[in-house]
Amino acid sequence: MSKLYHVSSNPHVRAASSTAGIMTLVIIALLPAAGFGIYNFGPRAALVLLVTIASAVGTEFLFGLYKKKLTITDMSAVVTGLLLGMNLPVTIPLWMAAMGSVFAILVVKCLFGGLGQNFMNPALAARCFLVISFPAQMTNFISTGKGALDAYTGATPLALLKGGETVNVMDMIVGKTTGTIGETSMLALVIGACVLLLTGVIDLRVPGSYLVSFVIFTVIFGGHGFEPAFLSAQLAGGGLMLGAFFMATDYVTRPITVGGQYVFGIFLGIMTGIFRFFGPGAEGVSYAIVLGNLLVPLIEKYTRPIPFGGKGAK
Repeated sequence: MSKLYHVSSNPHVRAASSTAGIMTLVIIALLPAAGFGIYNFGPRAALVLLVTIASAVGTEFLFGLYKKKLTITDMSAVVTGLLLGMNLPVTIPLWMAAMGSVFAILVVKCLFGGLGQNFMNPALAARCFLVISFPAQMTNFISTGKGALDAYTGATPLALLKGGETVNVMDMIVGKTTGTIGETSMLALVIGACVLLLTGVIDLRVPGSYLVSFVIFTVIFGGHGFEPAFLSAQLAGGGLMLGAFFMATDYVTRPITVGGQYVFGIFLGIMTGIFRFFGPGAEGVSYAIVLGNLLVPLIEKYTRPIPFGGKGAK
């Protein structure tokens, strides 16, 4: 009788990982791309990132004081601020960057119940809010002239592709292009993605189905068929890698069902292709993920697993 069973309420499967630990790993995985962005665009890129992080943490801290429950120790506000900053051009006015963080934390996250209750990715929601509110400033990709990219100014590679011009794919992979602070280097983003995959923070269901479906859509509707250079440029350009591995995989705003995650990824790939090839702009990752977030409850409804012995939904 020495071996007793311990009975407790669910969940019965527990893990040693914590929210703060997972968020810390995400921050570490984002450091290569963030660091390369600072190298590319100079000290002002670091200032933009500091402003978005500080504004996000400060907003959550003040809301926590109001609610008498401080949650900044879970590091989620830091991740939101860092992701938002990496999705902004280096020339954005600092007060706009701060406003974006306040919108992400207060409106999208805290007012809906905090971490685990937000209905869409806060950083991407804030980016869409800023694009709608300040389109000129959010599409100003001219270098500040203080980093390694002094000579790389003007349109982004995806905009050049859409205009029928050629681009240097290797520069896009390395990151020697214009764009937002954290999206230019595909290589740095892939290194960060490998960190998340190897540590088990994410798996390939969502990003894999996202990228594969986008490639298939590009081959069929991109107008270049199976042209390796064009496909490589589309994969390396814009925020595709940043969105696929760091934002579409958000635990809160992706489906929890296995089948739903594949459906979610395929939807994102198709919508990104539609925005890029048929929309007025050259990018579409942010809007695709936000729309996908809104459809998650519907996706989960039709991809729920059948209970053992059950007959499924009628």
